[in-house]
Amino acid sequence: MVRPSEQLTPQTSDYLEFLDRGKTNYLPYLMYFNRPNFRSAVINTDEFGFRISHGLDGKASVGGEHPGGPVRLLVGGSGVLSYGATSDATTLSSRLWTKHAPSKPWLNFGAPYFNSTQELMLFMLYRHLLPPVEEIVIFSGFNTLVMAQLAGLPLQGQGPFFFCNEYFEKMEELRKRYAKPVKGLRWRTGAKHEEPAPAAPQAATMIESAVDLTMRHLDSWLVVAGATGARVSFVLQPLATWLSKPPSRQEKLLFDEFDEFSEFGAWEERYGEVGSIETGAAYAAALGAACAPRGVRFVDINSRMSEAAAPSDWLFVDRGHCTDDGYDLSAALLAESLELS
Repeated sequence: MVRPSEQLTPQTSDYLEFLDRGKTNYLPYLMYFNRPNFRSAVINTDEFGFRISHGLDGKASVGGEHPGGPVRLLVGGSGVLSYGATSDATTLSSRLWTKHAPSKPWLNFGAPYFNSTQELMLFMLYRHLLPPVEEIVIFSGFNTLVMAQLAGLPLQGQGPFFFCNEYFEKMEELRKRYAKPVKGLRWRTGAKHEEPAPAAPQAATMIESAVDLTMRHLDSWLVVAGATGARVSFVLQPLATWLSKPPSRQEKLLFDEFDEFSEFGAWEERYGEVGSIETGAAYAAALGAACAPRGVRFVDINSRMSEAAAPSDWLFVDRGHCTDDGYDLSAALLAESLELS
């Protein structure tokens, strides 16, 4: 029996190969990043791992060829990478460059799983490769909120990141390897006390934590951009469950398949309150309120897509990633909202 994803989104197989955890590209400071020099009919990256954007007059990437004049950066996680797009030419950055805001080239600064910390660090580590930057659009929000579900980790005030459990497991192995044996007598004082796992925080607490971390890093973006004159904007990325639009026929088939076969569990089990439309609206309001005093333009693409899309429009390959049409609509609404030509 052919699954809906095999029939409706065959490009997914290339993304699964691209994200193969057995071939993860580990990097200093960032923990992980896109696989470099990846080649397929669907997704291609340069020598550093940045996805290639297509424009009216050529192609460009952060670590590859790019024009010498001012460029625009699209920063974020897998939504900016445009997981689910059928080709490099149909990504969010490419649709901006070829159709909706083509006056300047757009470079793709996206990486799956990245939170706001890693987005900023990626820019700091590879800024030297860039020509002058005119516009920085941070198209993000979901990963930082998802990670805010984790509590009790020894991160010294820094936010959790995807796969941080692997990091802590390896660090514990190193700690045990280097631990010096205790000399002399050791007195047993009873059974080892195990601290109970902290309860998952409520939605309001998660939103507060995610917004606080995001604004901390947004302030750093503003400092860096201020030295170059680049304008910074923040766009809350789309999530199917944050839209008031009901799933289309194709989306329903794909979402049901995900819930049935995902090795990580159904959507509700993985994301719970984070994925509710109420949480999405509250998160957007909190982000918008925090961006305003900083002079940062804020756009909630979810509310804009809910108004622009018809119930039958097929916009998502899964609840967190768009189809070609979904990325094209996002690009159009982004350019219109930020008044980019």
